[in-house]
Amino acid sequence: MGVFPDFHYFSRRLGMIDLTSYTDEQLMSLLKNSDETAFTELYERYWKKLLVRAKLLLYSSEDAEEAVHDIFVLLWKKRLTITIFHSFHTYIAAMLQYRCFKILAERRRKRITESVIELPEIPDNHTQQLLDFEYLQQELEAAVSKLPEKCQLIFRLSREQGLSDKEIAAELDLSVNTVRTQMHRALVGLKANLNSFFLL
Repeated sequence: MGVFPDFHYFSRRLGMIDLTSYTDEQLMSLLKNSDETAFTELYERYWKKLLVRAKLLLYSSEDAEEAVHDIFVLLWKKRLTITIFHSFHTYIAAMLQYRCFKILAERRRKRITESVIELPEIPDNHTQQLLDFEYLQQELEAAVSKLPEKCQLIFRLSREQGLSDKEIAAELDLSVNTVRTQMHRALVGLKANLNSFFLL
């Protein structure tokens, strides 16, 4: 797949301006004005660190590269509407976490589907249970995807990674009260969308 040649293209084409002394906040201000050199500097500043983090989460170099690539593509697409409440580092790390969780969820769904296909000799009631579980997983994922981005991330860190409120707060540079408030909102939202299931 290569290591993001499209982004390096910006550097080769535009890279006459040195923005290495700019803060992340200054670069984000430029990015909001569609400054490609600012985007390139942010990319160069963070992609290696993010790639290491993605590999730790995904155990796959190819998937890790894809995840990092995807979040920088999304960063560019959302550049005009992004609102960062803390640091850019925290924001981009949260984007990566969320993307990696989506990839892991897709892997789980694929494994469950394959297990149903590969075991036709299982009695019908067991097969139906697997299909019901798969349906339930899909319904839950669909409901989680409807949550606001911060609620989604905090819910996944709590339920999928098993982090405590304090650990999530430290990971995302938030207060514990903010984490608890967002978790409450996530649970209320999920219950509204999953009122026929008692998963929570």
